[in-house]
Amino acid sequence: MKVYILLASGFEISEAIVPLDILRRARVEVNTVAIEDERIVTASNGTPVVADKLLKDSDLTDGDMLFLPGGMPGSINLRDSKVVADVIRAYHESGKWLAAVCAAPMVFGLMGILKGEEATCFPGFEKDLLGATPVKKTCVRSGHFITGCGAGAGFDLGREMAAVLVGEDTADAVLRQMMFQVYE
Repeated sequence: MKVYILLASGFEISEAIVPLDILRRARVEVNTVAIEDERIVTASNGTPVVADKLLKDSDLTDGDMLFLPGGMPGSINLRDSKVVADVIRAYHESGKWLAAVCAAPMVFGLMGILKGEEATCFPGFEKDLLGATPVKKTCVRSGHFITGCGAGAGFDLGREMAAVLVGEDTADAVLRQMMFQVYE
């Protein structure tokens, strides 16, 4: 299984790194992909992150899931990229998994590909989930989409992403190993 995480300047670091960590612990191959011209992508909190690849030099067709972390202006940068839209459209048309968190689900909504699905997002972006039924949940799986509501959704989102790729038992085992909600 392979996941590509698209990193745009101004992405929310925890929304990218927590799911990445969970997926790698679940033995999923994960590649971070910078959508701009440099592999160093600056997160919304000013932290530089070195992406594995550049989108302009990459063929992402072999992936099983495409993931868009949110944050500002990262989500806007994702939304405004024609190349990102082309990759998303190819995944959607192939029925591959598409995941996004925080403001980033708006990218799917504004593309018109969330029609008939349930989705969650950061409060205030529901208007951009065109054709979807917005729900107030931390994480939502609907069709071949997984959406999360914000930075605090990282563990639930990462678990859900791992569950669809490698199974519920493996996903749950990874979270237990990370000491996520093991105590009552």
